[in-house]
Amino acid sequence: RMEVIPQRHTCACTLSSSFMFFASMVISPGSPAFFFSVFQVMQVVREQIMRALSLKPNSLDQFKSRLQNLSYTEILKIRQSERMNQEDFQSRPILELREKIQPEIMELIKQQRLNRLCEGTCFRKISSRRRQDKFWYCRLSPNHKVLHYGDLEESPQGEVPHDSLQDKLPVADIKAVITGKDCPHMKEKGALKQNKEVLELAFSVLYESDEYLNFIAPDKHEYCVWTDGLNALLGKEMTSDYTKTDMDTLLSMEMKLRLLDLENIQIPEAPPPIPKEPSNYDFVYDCN
Repeated sequence: RMEVIPQRHTCACTLSSSFMFFASMVISPGSPAFFFSVFQVMQVVREQIMRALSLKPNSLDQFKSRLQNLSYTEILKIRQSERMNQEDFQSRPILELREKIQPEIMELIKQQRLNRLCEGTCFRKISSRRRQDKFWYCRLSPNHKVLHYGDLEESPQGEVPHDSLQDKLPVADIKAVITGKDCPHMKEKGALKQNKEVLELAFSVLYESDEYLNFIAPDKHEYCVWTDGLNALLGKEMTSDYTKTDMDTLLSMEMKLRLLDLENIQIPEAPPPIPKEPSNYDFVYDCN
């Protein structure tokens, strides 16, 4: 009996807190009650309470705190996230739509990478003994056929024109893109081999038989942009983490946009049956 009383007390306090929370939802100016019926508000409040209880709060104060954190806006976000993971979104028509959209998204990412290479990037020359304030610039020609590069006296403010870059490398001469510890300038410089940060930003372009154009990107973002862009020029797959993130983000946004009109509509697994042919075609208009 001593165990039952605390349980009843806790239950009563929980119901009291839930009722107060429901009342605040109804009278609050920013609540959905101004736009929806009380029944719909009750559904939202019920979901908020169930989600707060599912987190197994250790005290009534913790329960109240979690109720306050689960605002109406937050519930909408959770619903939208869960909706994308429902069985409907794993059905064959949805998966086919994703497969159809993916090449379009990948082409968009590819064009963005190539556009960035056309803008160009300033790279810092790094010595095995110490960092030197010497720079060089590399950019892709607008027709995507030539890499223009050359040394600079100082870090540029904006893009560097093609005609000011002394050297050229035809894209057709590029054989492969090498990254990380396999780069020749990482093997040659012992001090750089020990620098993991530099190692993760290093890449090289192999051209002709054994000639290399060596890079050390200023940051991880530029490393992904350049390795993706160079691989795209060679017709190879773009495999950087940046590409995977872009693909997930853009694909998710595109799927949500295309499925907006299908919200709360069950998507069938198979297309509807083709109806029987009509008994006659008298309704067809003859243009002749």
